[in-house]
Amino acid sequence: MEFFRIKRDIPFMRYALIFNVISFITFLVAVGALVFKGLNFGVDFTGGTVMEVHYTQAPDVNGIREKMAKIGFADAAVQTFGTSLDVLIRLPIKQGVSSAQLSEKVLAELRTSTPDVEMRRVEFVGPQVGGELVESGALALLFVSLGIVAYLAMRFEWKFGLAAIIANLHDVVIILGCFALFQWEFSLTVLAAVLAILGYSVNESVVVFDRIRENFRKMRKASVTTVIDNAITRTMSRTIITHGCTQLMVTSMLFFGGETLHYFALALTIGICFGIYSSVLVASPIVMWLRVSREDLVKPEKKAETIGASF
Repeated sequence: MEFFRIKRDIPFMRYALIFNVISFITFLVAVGALVFKGLNFGVDFTGGTVMEVHYTQAPDVNGIREKMAKIGFADAAVQTFGTSLDVLIRLPIKQGVSSAQLSEKVLAELRTSTPDVEMRRVEFVGPQVGGELVESGALALLFVSLGIVAYLAMRFEWKFGLAAIIANLHDVVIILGCFALFQWEFSLTVLAAVLAILGYSVNESVVVFDRIRENFRKMRKASVTTVIDNAITRTMSRTIITHGCTQLMVTSMLFFGGETLHYFALALTIGICFGIYSSVLVASPIVMWLRVSREDLVKPEKKAETIGASF
């Protein structure tokens, strides 16, 4: 399906060097933010106190957040849990204050406006558990990246696998760099968004790579840059439809999903925008720089051998 058709090929590869330089500078800025500022890990990673409270009527979640800020927990995570009557509150670790003291202080503040609020459970998540989550998340990113390289190397050729993983890691580092630069909270939901973007971006790269392979078979006398430009141009309509529809859904989560889904949707938005950019202007130029050729993708046709029988 094509929303529109571009009649002339857009010369993307003519400006490949310029876009690669821009990508490299952006990548360095993101790495610098990660090194010098670091990620602002949430309670899931740093540890803290998790409380579940029950109301008889659906509470105002924003009002609960204001109460938490009033008693010194402005960075507390508040969200509904299961039903609209149950609320989960995550509090960061406070030096010299036990989990029981924190829960009593929070419950006393909540009961100033809602006396019938009930404490369901209180759990303490230690820093060691948070450290294990960081390690597990890093391993997940590593295994996903290796799987992508192996898949593309088998489906296409190792040059495509290398180009795709560089482009995908570019997206991941940009997302992490944005969260480090602006000190947005990095939680398990954001990690899930990062892993989702890895799969989402590689899907776009596979579509472009498929068209490049097809063009090498059809456009036998065309140059590599012409083949790649034509492949990107012919998939542009599909890219706009796919990413546009996905972004509509993500935008609705960003503005109407509340505090719980805000950073998840924000990470997806950054990943989708840079995913388009990296698939077209990072992965494809890298394939060109690696000197991909028709011989890499199209197997030579075997000439039929005629066996003459003499009688």
